[in-house]
Parts: sequence; structure tokens; C-alpha cells
Amino acid sequence: MTLQDLLAGLGVPTAVRAGVPDRILPHVVQDSREVQAGDLFVARRGETTDGHVFVRDAVERGAAVVLAERVADLRTPVWVIDTGQGSTAVGLRPAGEQVVAFVLVPDSHKALEQVAAWWRRQLPVHVIGITGSVGKTSTKEMVAAVLSRRYSVLKSERSLNTDVGMALTLLQLGPQHQQAVLEMGMYGKGEIAHLCQLADPSVGVVTNVGPTHLERLGSIDAIAEAKSELIEALPASGVAVLNFDDERVRAMAGKAQAKVVSYGLVQGLDVWASDVESHGLDGIRFRLHHGASSTEVKSQLLGQHSVYIALAAAAAGVALGMTEQDISEGLRQVPDRLRLVVVRGANGATIIDDSYNASPMSTLAALDLLAEMDGRRIAVLGDMLELGTYEEEGHRLVGRRVAEVAQGLVAVGARACVIADEALQRGMAASAIRIASSNAEAVAILRSFSVPGDFVLIKGSRGMRMEEIVGQMR
Repeated sequence: MTLQDLLAGLGVPTAVRAGVPDRILPHVVQDSREVQAGDLFVARRGETTDGHVFVRDAVERGAAVVLAERVADLRTPVWVIDTGQGSTAVGLRPAGEQVVAFVLVPDSHKALEQVAAWWRRQLPVHVIGITGSVGKTSTKEMVAAVLSRRYSVLKSERSLNTDVGMALTLLQLGPQHQQAVLEMGMYGKGEIAHLCQLADPSVGVVTNVGPTHLERLGSIDAIAEAKSELIEALPASGVAVLNFDDERVRAMAGKAQAKVVSYGLVQGLDVWASDVESHGLDGIRFRLHHGASSTEVKSQLLGQHSVYIALAAAAAGVALGMTEQDISEGLRQVPDRLRLVVVRGANGATIIDDSYNASPMSTLAALDLLAEMDGRRIAVLGDMLELGTYEEEGHRLVGRRVAEVAQGLVAVGARACVIADEALQRGMAASAIRIASSNAEAVAILRSFSVPGDFVLIKGSRGMRMEEIVGQMR
């Protein structure tokens, strides 16, 4: 992307842009600490901080262009391009000196989105949008791994699934990319529809619908309606990839004008799996079926529930015309950035790190994996947040499963005490249950409680920062 591209995306008239020397902008960033020489820095006002405060830091780190709502006092020559007035106002600009250019806009956030949407439409790339209550990031990683067997793929980094993250990802697109695999998060109605306006997806993948963010939306049906915005946004020439084993996702087929590719464990779906076997930390094995053909797949994905991640990736490959061989080879790869990872812990224990986030659905799946471990099994579980009216039921559901599969429980947080109470009522020994009011206390308990050969699952909602426990136990 160049400075001229930026101005064109903002709607600056050609006559005005003619007087602007062009510059290549290697990266577009909003965190001044990530700026490299020549980058575009977006000074965006957020909920807790104002990016304009960090303009000087960004410039000192090498930012060549700043997208902002006002000019910072840098005490150095700057060149101001005021898009609000539709003309350029040039400050001190010594001959031969390439000074920092300030592109002024009324609203940096809206300008970032405007440019990203414009830039995406300049490139003939297919966008694959992925949403669901559980497994979005892992599915995104596996879809990208499969598609990379045939195409040049850009994927959203980490879990950049909000409007800002989406915009920054779209601005990484280049002419070399053929496919973009983008995670789409949702906290309220209309948010996925907005992301689709930015990204213009031609393929949409919905993994499942569960009570995640129930506190915000009020009912699971409302969550399903919000997720279906991705399917409704697809063009008639597009493809909706749907998990037909989830009844609410299956119902979205009725809202699609796009072609539907179904996946699941039921014979006769477009893509389905049979003979699913979980081999603990050695991954899963299953037979993948598409049409009249089938092939055996061995994947390093962990837990029997992970077959749905593999199936979604396979169905996306089918939607984009990939061969069975390319799909199966892609499924054998395991991306480095999957959420659930296994690490060696203190005291000789094995840590199953699933700490990034938690819901009842994902926690039950993680406990199913823990149940397969051959050794003493300890569950370290934090609060599950944003469950609304499902909060107590969801925590008690997890507590019942803990009593069935674990020999030890460390409950972190007030809500997790409900998990502990239910586990106790379901027959787990009181001596096997510990209550921690903080992550530091949980670490101290684990260091005195765990022994060589133990398997320790660590999981909780993002707000609980359970990764701190993982870090201290490694």
C-alpha cells in the first residue's frame, strides 16, 4: 500500500492527490511500539486511551505517515494533508528532506475502516469468514493450513476479529494473496454484518452456536441470529460452510442465498467423518468422506471434539475446489498457533494449556481430552464469564464432568466455586478440591499439590488471565 492508495481510499480527489509525492507504506499499525521505518501509524481514539498521545513515539520509531484527527507538536517539519477540507496544506518542507506526512481526518477509526474496505476491493482475493461460539481461532488456523496447500493465503493474526483487527488485517493484503481467512468475532447484533461490509466474504464458515456472550445477547437464539449475519451477507455465487450437527447452525441454511456445503458426523452430508478415534496427546484419527470417496486422516489436533475443526477446514477446501489429496495433506499439518497446547510443567507434571478462553461447551470438550490421560488428572478452572442467565447452570454442568474425570480440582474465582460445589455434590472428595482467590494462590497450590506424572488442564475465561498460571508452572 502507498500514500496515494491511502488518499484514494479516503476519497481525496485525483487533482489534489496529484501534488502529493508517493511513498510505500510497508505496514499499517495502531500500536506505536510495533512501528518500523516507513510505516503508517493510525492515531485512533479507543475506550481507554488516545492514540494521538503516542504519535511522537511512533514518529521516533520511524513512522513516515500518520493518520490522525489533529497534528501533533513534534517540533520538526511536517507535511499536512487535510482530507476534511479536500485540499493539501503544506507546512515547512525543506528541499530534499522527506518529512512526516500527517493525513488529517474527522474520525481516525472510521477512516481506517473506509480505507481497509476500499483496499480489499482493489484486489481479486476470495475472503473466507469464520465465526462460531467455540473454536473460531483453531478453525481459522486449520482452514488456512488446508488452503495453503494450493493457494497463497493471508490469515488474521492471533484473534484479530473485531472491526479494528479486521481493518488492519485487510490492509496486509497484497496482489500475491489469493485467499484471506478471517476470524469474525461478535459481542452484539449487527457486528458480524458490519465486518462483512468491510471484508466482503464469498465463503462463510459457522462452527457452532453456544451460550458464549449470552449476558450481552440474552438468549442462544439471539446468538444464532447474530452469527447468521455472515451467511446472510454471502452472495449467491458464494458458499456457506455449515456444521449440520448443530441444529441452530443447520437452520442457517434456510437464510443462505449462497450454495451450502454441510459437514458433520452424519453419513450423507457433503463432508463427514466416521471411525473417529482420539489418541490423547498423539492426536486424532478418522475417515474423511466426500461424495463417493473417502480417505483416512491422522491429525495432531487434540481431543475427539477437534474432528469438527478438521471437518470445517476440509469443507472449506471442498468449497474452493481443492483436491482430496491436498485437503488430507493440509489436515495433517498442525499450525503453531492453535489455542490448546501441551507443555512440560513444574514438578514433572504435563500442562494442557487451554487458558485463552472458556465457555461451558469448550470446557467440557477440554475435560473430555483430560479424561483420556493415563495418570492423575487435575483440572484448574477459572470463572466462565458473560454467561448471563446460564451462568450457574453452565458452571454446574462443568462441575459434574469434573467429578467424573478428574482426581483433583483447583477452582479460581467466585464463579468457579460453583464448579467446586457441584463436583463435591457429585462425589468428588473434599480433600481433592482446592479453592484459589487469585492466580498466584492457584500456582502455590499446584506447586505443593502436583507430582510427576500428573496431567494438569488449565482453562478459564479471557478475563481470568489463566495464562499467568501456565507461565508460572512452566
